[in-house]
Amino acid sequence: MTSREFFQRATGGKKDFVRSFVGVLRSRRLPFCVIGGLAVNAYAEPVVSLDLDLVVAAEGIEDLVDLLSKKFRVERFENSVNVSLPGSDLRIQIQTDPRYQDFIRRSKKLRTLGYLLPVANIRDVLQGKIWAALDQSRRASKRQKDLADILRLIETDPGLKSLIPHELAGRLL
Repeated sequence: MTSREFFQRATGGKKDFVRSFVGVLRSRRLPFCVIGGLAVNAYAEPVVSLDLDLVVAAEGIEDLVDLLSKKFRVERFENSVNVSLPGSDLRIQIQTDPRYQDFIRRSKKLRTLGYLLPVANIRDVLQGKIWAALDQSRRASKRQKDLADILRLIETDPGLKSLIPHELAGRLL
């Protein structure tokens, strides 16, 4: 079984939701990149996640949301747009926090769970995980997963350890 087939089975999708969603982005020539746990998977030993977090170029987000609403279920939140497909457990979250926009131009194509996608560079993935781990509005269980993802990145590239802020370092090592 390939990693893509495994991911398809894990998310319960009968249709390739990732391919369909990315096809919409590519048809609109919208720059984007993967962030979050699946981006960590591109650099470290993969773990299963039912979330695909990404950032899309801000100038195209409104038209994109209108288009996605015709094909998928779309929900808006303060700093994200969540996209889902009935019959799939995969949740696609488009991060709208402007701090992530520069991640797109520094991204590179990498394979994550069987898909060749633009992925934020490892330092940007780490920064996003740091922001998430420090965000007190997130559930404690999510922040713990962010800490685990930070450790996975440091194990892959020990040089990243110097980028960890003091308030997180004691909780990690």
